[in-house]
Amino acid sequence: MFVRQAFLNASLRSIGGKRQQLSAVRMLASRLRLSNKTFIRQQSSVSRHNSTAAALVDDYEDDLPLVDPTIGHAAAVKARASKETSHEEAWMVNLGRGNDNEWLTGPRPVEWFTGLEPTKCPGVDAHGKIRSLPLPNLNEVTRKSVKEYFDNSWTLYETLFAGLRGEEGFYRPPPHGLRHPQIFYYGHTPCLYINKLRVAGVLLKAVNPYFESIFEVGVDEMLWDDMHKNDMVWPTVSEVHEYRKDVYNTVVDAIATHPSLDDSNGPVKVNQNHPMWALFMGFEHERIHLETSSVLFRETPYHLVQTPENWPSLHPSALRDTVRSNPVEGVDYPPNRMIPGNKEKVDLGKPPDFPSFGWDNEYGDRTVDVPDFLASEYMVTNGEFYEFVADGGYRKKEYWCDDSWAWRVHRNMKWPFFWQPAGPAGSHEYTLRTIFKLISMPWDWPVDCTYYEAKAFCRWKTAKDGSPTSKPYRVLTEAEHHVIRHRDHSLKAAREDVTADKVMVLGGDAFAEGSTASNLNLSFSSQNPVDFFAPSHTGHRDTTGNAWEWTEDHFNPLKGFEVHHVYDDFSTPCFDGKHSMIVGGSFISTGDEASVFARFHFRPHFLQHAGFRLVASEKDAPATHLFAGNFEGQVAARDADVKSIPQGAENTSSENIYESTNLLNMYLGLHYPLSGTEEGVPAILDHNNAPYHGLNFPQRVANLLVHLEPKKSNGRALDIGCAVGGASFELAKTFEHVDAFDFSESFIEGAKRMQTDHRGVHFRIPVEGDIYEEICAVHDEGVTPEVLRKVEFFTGDACQIGQMARDGQLSTYDGVIMSNLLCRLPDPMQCLDGLPHVVNEGGIAVLVTPFSWLEEFTHRSKWLGGFYDPVSGEPLRSKDQLHSVMEARGFEKIHEEEIPLVIREHQRKYQYIISEATGWRKVE
Repeated sequence: MFVRQAFLNASLRSIGGKRQQLSAVRMLASRLRLSNKTFIRQQSSVSRHNSTAAALVDDYEDDLPLVDPTIGHAAAVKARASKETSHEEAWMVNLGRGNDNEWLTGPRPVEWFTGLEPTKCPGVDAHGKIRSLPLPNLNEVTRKSVKEYFDNSWTLYETLFAGLRGEEGFYRPPPHGLRHPQIFYYGHTPCLYINKLRVAGVLLKAVNPYFESIFEVGVDEMLWDDMHKNDMVWPTVSEVHEYRKDVYNTVVDAIATHPSLDDSNGPVKVNQNHPMWALFMGFEHERIHLETSSVLFRETPYHLVQTPENWPSLHPSALRDTVRSNPVEGVDYPPNRMIPGNKEKVDLGKPPDFPSFGWDNEYGDRTVDVPDFLASEYMVTNGEFYEFVADGGYRKKEYWCDDSWAWRVHRNMKWPFFWQPAGPAGSHEYTLRTIFKLISMPWDWPVDCTYYEAKAFCRWKTAKDGSPTSKPYRVLTEAEHHVIRHRDHSLKAAREDVTADKVMVLGGDAFAEGSTASNLNLSFSSQNPVDFFAPSHTGHRDTTGNAWEWTEDHFNPLKGFEVHHVYDDFSTPCFDGKHSMIVGGSFISTGDEASVFARFHFRPHFLQHAGFRLVASEKDAPATHLFAGNFEGQVAARDADVKSIPQGAENTSSENIYESTNLLNMYLGLHYPLSGTEEGVPAILDHNNAPYHGLNFPQRVANLLVHLEPKKSNGRALDIGCAVGGASFELAKTFEHVDAFDFSESFIEGAKRMQTDHRGVHFRIPVEGDIYEEICAVHDEGVTPEVLRKVEFFTGDACQIGQMARDGQLSTYDGVIMSNLLCRLPDPMQCLDGLPHVVNEGGIAVLVTPFSWLEEFTHRSKWLGGFYDPVSGEPLRSKDQLHSVMEARGFEKIHEEEIPLVIREHQRKYQYIISEATGWRKVE
C-alpha cells in the first residue's frame, strides 16, 4: 500500500479529531515505515496547512548521517542549507520556518500567556511565584471556582513551557527517542479539552480539526528500544500558540455560559454523569502532563532550557555547596534504618460519591491483608545509591534481570540519568540536573531512578549486606504504602472527612506546613532532603510527596472497575502486566495526582520524579500482578480469588489475575482432550451434531506445520505462546528438538509437569455452578518418553523474539507455530518483526488467529486491521494487512484454511471459534 503526500494531507485534515480514524492513520504510517516502502518529507515552503501536515519518514535513513546532537539552532539551519556537505537529523526539518526562534529565546513576554499571565492568576504568591490551587470540591462548584482552577492549570502549564529557550527545545526529541517532542505536549492538553468536551456534548464542533487529530493521542513508552515515534513536520510554535488562544477562549466561554454550570440558585454538584466532568478531566489531564513534561525538561540539553520568572523556587537545600564525590553516611546523608510496618487490612478504592475528580482506575474496591514488614525510614538517597554506583553496580549483570540488563546496555547507563558527571571518568564526581538548573549534588535527596535501577539496587544491597529477613530486599507495595502513610492523611481518614485528603484544602503555598507537611502541589520546584519533614505515625518519612515511590504492583483494576465513556482508554491499555505502579506523589504532583486516592503507573524503564524505599518481609509481597493472556477471550475474572494450583504448583500471596487456576484448568482441558476418559467425563457432552471436530486444536495446528513440509535445515521447531504444551509435544513427534515458551509462568509450570509426571497432574472441569469434576491429565497417543525429552519449556515474551534471538535464548528453526496469540499481544507488529530472526530459509511459520482484537490486550493503535480507512471509508482487514507485513519480511503465503476449535466453559456451555490458519515460507 502506498500513500501519496497530498493524499495523506487531505486524509489528516478530514479526520475531525476522531480517535479511531487517527489511530488508523498512524497504523498506516507505521506499516509503511516498517516495510520500508515509502519516504515522504514535507517541504517548509508550502502553505500553513501543508506546513503542519504529517510526514512519513523512512526508518532506514542511511543517506542522512546524523548531525552532532549538541549543535544549536543556528548550526541546524546552516546544516540544512548546505546538504551537499552536511546532513541533518529528520526532526530538524521543523526548525527555521519563521521568526519563532527569536521570540522564544530569553524571558517570555506577557503575550506568551494565552490565558492569564502568572502575576494575575489564581495561585500566585506575593513574590510572583505561581503554585497549584487546592483540588476543587465538586459538591460546591461555581462558575467562578471553575474558572479559577482552569486558569491556574492553564497558566501553570504555560509557565513551565516558558522554560524552553528557543524553538529547538520544542522539536528536539528526548534523548531516548521514546516520546514525542515537546511541541506535541504544548498542543496536546488544549486538544484534549476540546475533544473531551465534544464527546460529553458540551461543545458541538471542533476548534481546529487537524490539530485535534495530530495532537490527540500521546505515547506510552512501550519498549525501551522502540525508536519509532511519529517523525513528522509539526506545526510551528506560533501556530500552536494561536490554537491555544482559541481553545482558552472556547473553554472560558463554556464555563461562563453552559447551562449545566448555572449557579444562580447556589453551587452546582458535578459527578461522573455530569457533562462538565469532562472539563475537570481536562484540568487533571493537564496536570498530569505538567509533571510528565517537566521530566522531559530535565532530559532536555541544558543549553535549551531557562528558568521561567514565575516558576516556584527550588527547595532551599539546593543552594548548598556539597561535596562532589565520596559522600559520607551520617554527614552528607542520614543512615537509613529499617522500621516495622505492622500487619493490617488495607481497603483500597475511592468512594464513588467522593467530591473530587478521579480517574477510572481509582474507583472500585479491594481489601488487602498486609503481613508484617520492614521498610526503610527514608527513601533511598543519592548518597546511598552512590555506593551502588561506585561499587560497579551498573557493570555487574548479576544485579539485573535480563530485560533490565538489556536496557542498561542499550542506553549505556552507568549512573542515574539525572546525575551529571562533573569530573574525569572514573572519579565519580557528579552534579544533579533539576528541571531547569544544574546544582551541587544533594546527597540527602531521594535518588531519581527507574524501576529497573531500583530493583538492581535491592539485589546489590541484599548481596552486600544481607537482608534482615529470609527474603531479599525489594521495593514497597501499594497496600504497604497505605500502612505507613500518615494516619491523618490516609484513605480511611479521607473517607471519613474530605479535608483529610489534604489536596482538597491546601494549595502549594501551604502544603509544606502543619502536622502532615510534605513537598506536594508545587510547594517547591525540586525535591528536598529526606529528613526535612516530620515522620508519619509509623516513623517513616516522605510517605507522601518529594518523589514518587516505585512499587512491586503492576498497574491493575480494582473490583468493580468501569471505564468512563468520555475517556474509555485512559487505564485499560496499561493493564498489561508491564506497567509498575508508583505511589505517594512528587514535588510537582498537583490536583488529583496529589490525592490520597491517586493510582498512577509507568513502564519500568520510564524516567519520572520517582525513587524507592527498601522493604523486607518474611512473607511474600502483598502485590497485585497482571500477565496478559494469550488465547481467545480467556481472561480470569478481575476479582477472582487466586487459589493455590493443585499438586505442587507454586503458590504465592501475590494476586495474579492472568495466572489463575481456572484459566490453567481450562487450558489443560483444551490441550489434552483425552483427559477425563478414565473418570467418564467427556470433553464435550454427547449430543446430536456435537462439534468433536473442534477438539485437538493444538495438535491440529502442529500437524498443519508438518503437513506443509518445511525445508529441513536443523530439525528444530518453535512453539510461540505454547500455553501448557499440547502442540509442543505433537511437534516433537516429527522434529528433533522443540523450543516452547509462553508469557505465563503457571502455563509453563503446567507444561513442565505434563513433561515429567503427567499422571500426577490433576485439574478441575467445571460442570455446573460451583460443581466440578477432578480428572487426571492424559497425553495424546504417541507422546512417548522420547518425545517428551525433545521439548524445552521456558517463559518468554512474544514481543521480544528478536531480542531473545540476539541474546541466544532462541535459535533458528525449520518450523514455527503461533496459535491464537497475535491478537492478544500488546504489540503484534513487534512480534512479526522478530520472525525473520528465527525462521530458517525455506522454513515455515504457521500463524493461527481469529483476529478478535480487544483493547484490554492490544491498544487500538496497534491493531493490524479491523477498522475503516479514514479517507475512503473502506474496511481495512487484518488478513490483508498480515499478508503485506509478512511479504515485506521475506515470507510468501503457501497455505490458508479455517481451523475451528471448541473451548469448554462448563458442561453445557462452550465457545466455538473459527481461526484463520496461514502458512508462510521464508524465501529470503
